[in-house]
Amino acid sequence: MALRRCCSIVSLFGLIALTIFVVALSQASTVKNESVKKTTKQMSKVGKGTPNVKKQHSDPVAVVPPKTPKDDFQEELAIRPLHSGDIYASFQFRTLWETDFFGGNKVSHYRLFPKSLGQVISKFSVRELHISFTQGYWRTMQWGQPYHSSPPGAEIWVWFQDSVEDVDGTWKELTNVLSGLFCASLNYIDSINSIQPSASFKPLGINNETDHRFLRYAALPRESFCTENLTPWKKLLPCGSKAGLAVLLKSEKLFHSSFHSQAVHIRPVCQGKDEHCTSTSVELRQTLNVVFDYITSGQGKREWSLFKMFSRTLTEACPLASSSKIYVDVSDSAEGEYFVLSPPTPLLTQAVVLGDRRNFSVYDLTQRSTFGATSSLNLLIRWTSSEAHMLRPLLHAERYVAGSGLHTGEIHTLLYNNHPYRAFPVLLLDSVPWYFRLYIHTLNVTSKGKNNSPSYIHYEPSKDRVKPHMLEMLVQLPPNSITEVSVQFERALLKWTEYPPDPNHGFYVGSSVISSLVPSIVAMDTNATHKSPLFNTFFPSKEEFSYFVRLYTEPLLINLPTPDFSMPYNVICLTSTVLAVGYGSLFNLLTRNFQIDEPRPGLAKRIANVIRKIRGVPPL
Repeated sequence: MALRRCCSIVSLFGLIALTIFVVALSQASTVKNESVKKTTKQMSKVGKGTPNVKKQHSDPVAVVPPKTPKDDFQEELAIRPLHSGDIYASFQFRTLWETDFFGGNKVSHYRLFPKSLGQVISKFSVRELHISFTQGYWRTMQWGQPYHSSPPGAEIWVWFQDSVEDVDGTWKELTNVLSGLFCASLNYIDSINSIQPSASFKPLGINNETDHRFLRYAALPRESFCTENLTPWKKLLPCGSKAGLAVLLKSEKLFHSSFHSQAVHIRPVCQGKDEHCTSTSVELRQTLNVVFDYITSGQGKREWSLFKMFSRTLTEACPLASSSKIYVDVSDSAEGEYFVLSPPTPLLTQAVVLGDRRNFSVYDLTQRSTFGATSSLNLLIRWTSSEAHMLRPLLHAERYVAGSGLHTGEIHTLLYNNHPYRAFPVLLLDSVPWYFRLYIHTLNVTSKGKNNSPSYIHYEPSKDRVKPHMLEMLVQLPPNSITEVSVQFERALLKWTEYPPDPNHGFYVGSSVISSLVPSIVAMDTNATHKSPLFNTFFPSKEEFSYFVRLYTEPLLINLPTPDFSMPYNVICLTSTVLAVGYGSLFNLLTRNFQIDEPRPGLAKRIANVIRKIRGVPPL
């Protein structure tokens, strides 16, 4: 009975609480509906009574969404048939975002711009970032000037913002992050192999006053380039490798070539046609350059197509790209006297590239008519003659090591000015490791057998195991001349723990960097750069009749005095043998117990002893 009464009381209290909750909920909904109706009536009265005032939105709680920054993506492929019968293909992917990474604003929404790079720029206050990975050496005298130069191995140079206090610490953290982002050995970059150039590597973005204290440059000439570096690079593209020109980036074909180089360039640019540059945008350029050799590829004949080069054809453009084009340089065979291009295209354009006016056949991938009836585009270049001649580049550089023995040596850099009547200055930058001790007083610059005194020299000596040598100089190159720069050095003897696993292979010295404004054959129109192809708009023109060129020489491979690392092995073996024989014998003599063991009698003697024992006779 008591249990029944308790259950009844609990049920009654639950019913009363449920009734109170339902009544309160109905009153709240009635009040809310009345307030909404009242607000709507007031807004309608305001709209009717004041005809000059715009009507507001009927929803009283509507919020205006924030303005989304505009972004734009363009892709292009430039193909240049070389006079040697090889093919030079240059991919460029450009992402332009109208946002201010450089003003300290935090960006949380990403659409086309890769978020991984955006977070790096914001966190480390990066103003400009340039990084490249290259396998092979660009043969300037055979292939001409590339659209973008890069040294063998890995190269990185960064401009930090003025707000960065600890530049060295930020530089170290940035290289560690980029090492994981691109699967490279950039985490080995430290003060030993990084420098602060004072005149080279000026910003490529907005030309503001800069302080070279916020610039860091480093190169790893021994860094290799493989699929592990290409895969994260392709993931930065808006379409990845699923659509557009990126479907041609097949690693099996790219790495089976004479030269391949990938790069990432980030810089600030002015928005639109703003002359005063009151608002900035961030520009990301991803470039990939590759040279296919018809001998190395095993074709045996000078005939190229997209399928032979990349094992794939094009079927569509990237849906997120506003522009997707292929440019084929037909300047050297305008009438088809050297090679034939098919399928033909009626779209032709002219552009001033590296000081020369070039003609290009254009294929617009955003137009379905480009793919034809097969819905596939496979460009074919068939050589008809091998008598084409290439004009020598106006600026060329080489470098080599002279001397004998493993104590001293001499570094020679040759600068070629092939212009028949124009002289122009070049800025030479050399970074030499500390274990090659330069004798800067032996620096000698000669042109046409005469001394050529540099107008500017900036030298920072090295510190053992701290930082390398840095030498910058501005040299005037006479017309049609060869200028030789030589300096002597001494090889240091390292500690045995500082030698790499293959010390007899030698030690690498990074490429020399040559920057110059080379006289142009034709005048450049700097006001129409937005209409030019991407491969022609990266380096700005400083003068009307000159264009900017940056060249890299060969990296040097120099031997150091190396001890015979087999001697410790021999000493260890000899010592172990002596210890085993000498100490082992002595130890046995000191610890072993010697006992006389009588020989065991034979079978006949044992039988005789048994018989003698039975007879009671003493044993034998």
